Amino acid sequence: MKTKLVLWGTNAKEERILIALELLTDENFVNVYTFPEAVATEEFSQRMLDEWRDGGDVEFPEGYTTDKNELSISENLLPEGIKAERDDIVQRAKTEWNFMVLSTKLNEAYNAELGGLKERVEKLERYDTGVWESLKGFWQKVQVQVRDRNLLKDHANNLRDNTNELFAQMKKLRSKLDDEFQKLSKNNHDKFHEILEEVERKIQEGLRLQPIFEELKDLQRKFRDSKLTRDHRSKVWERLDAAFKTVKEKRFGPGANEDRSPIDRLKRRYDGLLAAIDKMQRSIQRDRDDLDFQNKRIENSDGQLEAQIRQAKIKMIEERIRSKEEKLGEMRNTQHELEDRIEKQKDKDEKRKEQERLEEAKREAEARIAKQIKAAEEARKDEEGKLEKAAESILEKEEAKPDTENAPEAEAKTEAEEVEPNEEQTAEPAEETKKEDDQVEQNIEASAEEEPPAVDENAEETSEEPNPEVEDADKTTKEEEE
Repeated sequence: MKTKLVLWGTNAKEERILIALELLTDENFVNVYTFPEAVATEEFSQRMLDEWRDGGDVEFPEGYTTDKNELSISENLLPEGIKAERDDIVQRAKTEWNFMVLSTKLNEAYNAELGGLKERVEKLERYDTGVWESLKGFWQKVQVQVRDRNLLKDHANNLRDNTNELFAQMKKLRSKLDDEFQKLSKNNHDKFHEILEEVERKIQEGLRLQPIFEELKDLQRKFRDSKLTRDHRSKVWERLDAAFKTVKEKRFGPGANEDRSPIDRLKRRYDGLLAAIDKMQRSIQRDRDDLDFQNKRIENSDGQLEAQIRQAKIKMIEERIRSKEEKLGEMRNTQHELEDRIEKQKDKDEKRKEQERLEEAKREAEARIAKQIKAAEEARKDEEGKLEKAAESILEKEEAKPDTENAPEAEAKTEAEEVEPNEEQTAEPAEETKKEDDQVEQNIEASAEEEPPAVDENAEETSEEPNPEVEDADKTTKEEEE
């Protein structure tokens, strides 16, 4: 976004002039230079457009005038009597320059705040979480303005670069602090392991378990308040937990370390607490009964000494009751805490069960879908097999069809080749066959000339003597036909 504008216009006398506008961002003013047409030569006007408007230095000729107007969204940017040929350009420049001035002021405010943060960071000798959070909050505000485009690009880039430098310094301090914390954690880790090694030695030597158990409880409290890295904390806890389990197993038997759900452990502790509360209440009631007895007896004391003794007993019993009631109050508080924890654990278990049900339903759905996909694939394979067999059958039929059509021709040809006789071999049989045919014809003619035999109508059977020649002729004809 440029801060200079050059265009042609007219003055109050309607004379053509060259107008040059220059924004003074820090002062919120605009310098207006006007050059008469006689002064604004072609060369000068071109230099104003090409060089001066882009920030270059151009020497102004004599005869120009200067006006200084305050930049306002409601006021006219040009002096009275001066008009621009392109008033729309002047109006657009006025709105853009107003935005530029406001953005510059916002940038100055952020730079001032960033300067304060820079001073705080430079004074730090150790990493400070508060300064880090302040720096993060500042950059989040800047990002909102950048997303809303309320800051110019150059302003946003400068703020980003300066903020990154401060973040880099803070990261160096944090890295130094991390190294120190790592060393501290290593020392605490080694100390805990030394103590646990001594505790494990006591357990192996078979010393009294109750003092060892109390020592482990005290070590557990120190462990919770110690500064340890995640890795060191995990290693110490594994060894501490193993020592607790070993002591419990030796005190209460092998079943003491059986895995129980969190809700079961809470209920077990809660039940034990209720039993202790009941026991404490009965103990307090016995003390109250004893107190009533002493109060009644003091009225009938035999002498001042006995009365003083009973008074001392009363004080002792009252103090004991007070102490037990305080303990009972602590137990009541623990009871309420356990009840709250049990309810929360129940809700947590219910959510976990619901999540498990959802996961199980999801697995079942996935298995069912996979089964359906597999069945569909098998069905497709069966269909593909059937289609392949059908295609093979069709191809076999198509291949067999031309062979079948040519088969009779081929067989006939083969038989003709096999049966076709040689001329030399068939000469004599042909002559014999001709003679036999002639003889058959003569016999047939002779039979026709003879008178047929009389037929006896009353005879059941008619016998005729066969003609041997005709019979032989029939046989010969049959043989030829065959």
